Amino acid sequence: MKASHWIGIGALITLSVLAVALVGGWWLWDTVFPRLTVQAEALPQAETPVAGCGASMGMMGWGTARSQTQGEFCSAAGGCGAMASGCPMADSSAPGEGEALTLEEARTALEAYLKDSGNEGLELVDLMEFEHNFYAIAREVDTGTGAMELLVNKWTGAVSPEMGPNMMWNAKYGMHRRGMMGGAGVEPFAAENTLSAEEALKLAQAWLDENQPGVSVEADADSFYGYFTIHALAGERIEGMVSVHGRTGQVWYHSWHGAFIQAEETGE
Repeated sequence: MKASHWIGIGALITLSVLAVALVGGWWLWDTVFPRLTVQAEALPQAETPVAGCGASMGMMGWGTARSQTQGEFCSAAGGCGAMASGCPMADSSAPGEGEALTLEEARTALEAYLKDSGNEGLELVDLMEFEHNFYAIAREVDTGTGAMELLVNKWTGAVSPEMGPNMMWNAKYGMHRRGMMGGAGVEPFAAENTLSAEEALKLAQAWLDENQPGVSVEADADSFYGYFTIHALAGERIEGMVSVHGRTGQVWYHSWHGAFIQAEETGE
């Protein structure tokens, strides 16, 4: 048999295989893939895990994409945008039934949380009640440096680490502290604030002047490992809080508290 004949047979077989592949491909495209797409779109979005916080999960827990609250995140060079806080709203702000807790009951819940956390040598200061939650600072007794910012649900008493800078910028007690995620973590130098408290106050005031005219910063800034948190005042009354990154000067406004109600400073 001539070589040209074998070549013709081989070409015919190749064309047949290609035809079968094309037909099969079109069948998959028209039948199987649409079903997979529909099934994927039908998955409940509320099950999407996001970094969050909860008393039962320690410094990092799971929330849902739909339950995240929003914070204002800005660069010192200008420009702001909404950022997901990374904390389930239900942990600190969801209203419950009955009367809200008192400041004393909130303090009791916070003290129990610190005891169970295993972090020794911390004291509670700046306990405040807001419309949506209680807020307090856990401060290191030996150094006077802020360790973490905590929230208490006003109806359930559930305690959780505050979202925002406390979780994302806190180089010692936050999400990215050394070893927490199973990796190398943050190098020790990252916990040092290269900006001074005075510089942080100026950056915070510049942001307030542009975004909340008439609101001013308090005279002092609370220093944490990697950032500062500052009270924003309308006259002599607390209007809210703003944090400044200790190295980059980025500004993050705390938009999840609601209106200020009262304060009780402890551990002074």
